[in-house]
Amino acid sequence: MDRKQGGLPCTGDYTPGASSVALVTTPDETSAKKIANGLISKKLAACVNIVPRITSIYEWEGKVNEDSECLIIIKTRTSRVEELVGFVRENHPYSVAEVISLPIENATVKDQSLSFFKYIIC
Repeated sequence: MDRKQGGLPCTGDYTPGASSVALVTTPDETSAKKIANGLISKKLAACVNIVPRITSIYEWEGKVNEDSECLIIIKTRTSRVEELVGFVRENHPYSVAEVISLPIENATVKDQSLSFFKYIIC
């Protein structure tokens, strides 16, 4: 898989930390899909998964709340995380949007898994 995308050479090697997973919660599938489609169309993510109907329990303004939300799981290049966070915050319906990003340091090095990580960074 030797190709260039976004000015970055694709050598086929994976460097730990080159890819990241970002987690975002939204109030519903409509807002989750809007954010997911925007991330993909702006090439800020390689793949986005939407997990509907999670339960979130949290404290807000001194009160414990329990709400049904959607979880967005985003696979991206670590170099795009800052721009991704900005996009999510601009397009999120909550006044305080949760965006947690984690670099992918270790991955199962099987042909298929490694191919997926090449897909993300290339």
